[in-house]
Amino acid sequence: MDLHTIFGYLGALVIGVVLGLIGGGGSILTVPVLVYLLSVNPVTATAYSLFIVGFTTLIGAVQNIKKGLVDFKTAFVFATPAFIAVYATRKYLVPAIPQHIGTVYGFVITKDMAIMMFFAIIMLLASISMIRNNQKISLEGNKVSYNYPLIVAEGIVVGVLTGIVGAGGGFLIIPALVLLAKLPMKKAVATSLLIIAIKSLIGFIGDIENLKINWLFLLAFTAVSVVGIFIGTYLSNFIDGKKLKKSFGWFVLIMGCYIIYKELTH
Repeated sequence: MDLHTIFGYLGALVIGVVLGLIGGGGSILTVPVLVYLLSVNPVTATAYSLFIVGFTTLIGAVQNIKKGLVDFKTAFVFATPAFIAVYATRKYLVPAIPQHIGTVYGFVITKDMAIMMFFAIIMLLASISMIRNNQKISLEGNKVSYNYPLIVAEGIVVGVLTGIVGAGGGFLIIPALVLLAKLPMKKAVATSLLIIAIKSLIGFIGDIENLKINWLFLLAFTAVSVVGIFIGTYLSNFIDGKKLKKSFGWFVLIMGCYIIYKELTH
């Protein structure tokens, strides 16, 4: 096992620890770890990420279901358009993107480069969300109600984004659940995990026919991430995850900038 592989699996452990500590965000590191440390093709990496994100967030969702924090009706209303969009994106849209997209100012834009650049932009948006860490939108006393057209539209947008970059999109889902479904913040966070799990795993199904899946590697990487979740959950008894969230946001911001630099210079 070479050094890159060791660091890759350490990255898997870190992803799980972050998920266990702050309840989200760690999954956005999955694609960079797979691509830059383990030399996985970006299209395959986004597919693997969907499985890893889906499986790991499902564990968190099950824990929240036991605590009675998941609003199943809201999850169903939001997840239905999201998983249709993510499945269609992985099954039809991603394979349809040409390998050579075009040339801009001498830069040859390939499919892999475009996916990684788009992913970096999503990382920057997610980092800003984590750095700002705005909890003021919580509507604890409000009765749950639904703005169906906007929820469906948001679900489709999140589904397409998830399908392209392979990340969970919790930074988009949680505000939508609070503002469009009037869920209290704690329930919104818990419900978002179930939505992310469902749409990520269904999105991955869209890849099974299009890609050759290395199941041994994928299951090993996922297992290490799951171990990380349990470590992170244990550490959360001693460390305030909310305080770590802003610091992690800055790390994600730096990673996003690094990906843009690497893609433009290699």
